[in-house]
Amino acid sequence: MTTKTKTKKQAKKPATARRTNVKKVAPKHEQIGAWGIIWRIILCIAVPLGGGFIISLLTSNAQETFGQFNQPPLAPPAWLFPVAWTILYILMGLASFFIYYFGTRNKEARKAGLILYGIQLVFNFLWSIVFFNVEQYYVAFAMLVVMWILIILTMVKAGKVSKLAVACLVPYLLWVTFAGYLNIMIAILN
Repeated sequence: MTTKTKTKKQAKKPATARRTNVKKVAPKHEQIGAWGIIWRIILCIAVPLGGGFIISLLTSNAQETFGQFNQPPLAPPAWLFPVAWTILYILMGLASFFIYYFGTRNKEARKAGLILYGIQLVFNFLWSIVFFNVEQYYVAFAMLVVMWILIILTMVKAGKVSKLAVACLVPYLLWVTFAGYLNIMIAILN
């Protein structure tokens, strides 16, 4: 009877399972569990939000200063900037999480995407200081151009591991493009 029982059990297993005793191991990102994923998402979002908060403290007069400029056409009200940046920082944090999480199978693109993301984030934070505190509008515009290129490069690398990451970065790229227009026009008009 034991021979018949083993035969029936073996018949139920797929052919590949009968031939090998190789234990399948889940990729690392599948092993961290739901709470691990949630904490990583929170951390990825907290980095740009926290940096944005620190920059807002360092440039506390930004809304007032923006309101005093000779405004170019299409200039939004000053209150819109913190709202837009909060949304963008959340999307940027999600993008970095998607690069990290889905990049386990393409570690080179993952590493490059996260490095580029980090560099452009530094440019993002420094831009506010250069524009509002140092009042170097043309230097700030040059920084925006570099940041725009870095965002594109980040999107290219992110596209190799996660289309969601790219989708999260599209509004950011559009906003930085618009910010470039505002920056150069303010430099010219003021």
